[in-house]
Amino acid sequence: MYNFERLPDVTSYHHSDNPLLLQWVGMEGIAVPFSMAILAGEYLQIAAKADLFVSLDSSTAKGIHMSRLYLLLNSQLAGKTLDRATLEQLLDSMVDSQANISESARVNLDFELLLNKNALLSGESGYQSYPIKLKTEKRKGIFSTELEIVIPYSSTCPCSASLSRQLYSDAIDAQFGDAKIDKAALLAWVQSEAGSIATPHSQRSYAYIRISLSDHNWPDIPKLISQLESVIGTPVQTAVKRVDEQEFARLNAQNLMFCEDVARRIKSALESMPFAVNYWFKVEHQESLHAHNAVVIDQKDL
Repeated sequence: MYNFERLPDVTSYHHSDNPLLLQWVGMEGIAVPFSMAILAGEYLQIAAKADLFVSLDSSTAKGIHMSRLYLLLNSQLAGKTLDRATLEQLLDSMVDSQANISESARVNLDFELLLNKNALLSGESGYQSYPIKLKTEKRKGIFSTELEIVIPYSSTCPCSASLSRQLYSDAIDAQFGDAKIDKAALLAWVQSEAGSIATPHSQRSYAYIRISLSDHNWPDIPKLISQLESVIGTPVQTAVKRVDEQEFARLNAQNLMFCEDVARRIKSALESMPFAVNYWFKVEHQESLHAHNAVVIDQKDL
């Protein structure tokens, strides 16, 4: 049998020639699978990328023991259910694995959360993925977590809608000049191609949301996504029949909004969430009228 103790260990037996402390040392982009609870008794399998770091708090140590971090990720998160307790245990183990040269640890998880979404009216359904970043850290015994979510939605410009309505009104006035209008003739004209006078400009838009979570109150992430989409009012769709597309058009007409309107909706929702210690968000309307985007950035600081 091979004697592994004979193998040299430069990290353990060699000292640094330049004795300075380093804040974070580790590895990025490690593949790791785990599961996440999405409904009572239902779990989703996730393929993520993990970044692992520990602090180097010894001025004499040559470096950290990276392989120990990798093996801990495999043994304590891979194949397990993602929750606060699992991550905190992993962070503690990462610090312990470094044999007193580290005091802090950090784990970043980057993954796509694939959720099944019902169509608006038809009863169909389809899948949509949401980019998620979960950053956890234990710095000198204090545990902290930050959650990042990206939510796409549709936005229809109130100004453009108003201008379109004016053109529509002018067209009706020109088409039906008499004091009395025949209802059947008006309805036939409205539903004809001639009735397509102007269309308000809409665009795919995005809310980039970052939340610092409280220590003992983590959100249900799929539920949080659904809540934020409901607050915005016009989330993008998956499976769409004609009845769903028509309903989507109705929702957009009922939710005419500048980027400022969406930002206020999101901010109000975040302010009411008990798990949100602080937050940062960016609302981005990728305009179809302009070649540039309309943006709002806001945050709450401790």
